[in-house]
Amino acid sequence: MKKYFVTGLLIWIPVAITVWVLTLIVRTMDQSLLLLPAHLRPEELLGFYVPGLGVLLTLLVVVLTGLITTNIVGQRLVRFWESLLARIPVVKSIYYSVKQVSDTLFSGNGEAFRKVLLVRYPHPQAWSVAFQTSTPARDVSGRLDEEHVGVFIPTTPSPVNGFFFFVPKRDTVELDMTVDDALKYIVSMGVVAPVTAPVHGSRTRARNE
Repeated sequence: MKKYFVTGLLIWIPVAITVWVLTLIVRTMDQSLLLLPAHLRPEELLGFYVPGLGVLLTLLVVVLTGLITTNIVGQRLVRFWESLLARIPVVKSIYYSVKQVSDTLFSGNGEAFRKVLLVRYPHPQAWSVAFQTSTPARDVSGRLDEEHVGVFIPTTPSPVNGFFFFVPKRDTVELDMTVDDALKYIVSMGVVAPVTAPVHGSRTRARNE
């Protein structure tokens, strides 16, 4: 009886969590429907709630925004909007910080979150999976004795939180692992191991150090 119960749990737990996450995402994105006038909202027109319409509206708004801002007029509007935000002290700091991060992550350029590393954390005898984010700014690198890299060490099981450090490059081990595989590895607390083969040189280096 216990065997069958555990087997059933192994089937239903991933399904339940997947449905819960998707429902949370859909309901969150459906909040975009509140931007419409009350008389134009689907619930008012149809008389009942249709999940997912807000997702379609969100995707449509994102695509239209990208379409508009790719021409000269749209770029001028964006510059005008950003010039307004630049005049508001607190908003300026938050907006431009987030914008720089998003531009780096989604532009496809640079090395941010392109490399998965092993670093010694939280003590010299332990290794943690980390993502290389950057090289130190000139003011930082000028005060360091050797070459360092910026790394983000995510927490488990929530990889959106973590710690940012500058560590000596020689103390890092680059893994032959994709970012997606690394995230699965972190979220599962090491249960879901990456299917990619490890780099033999990196394994040897980790053991020797």
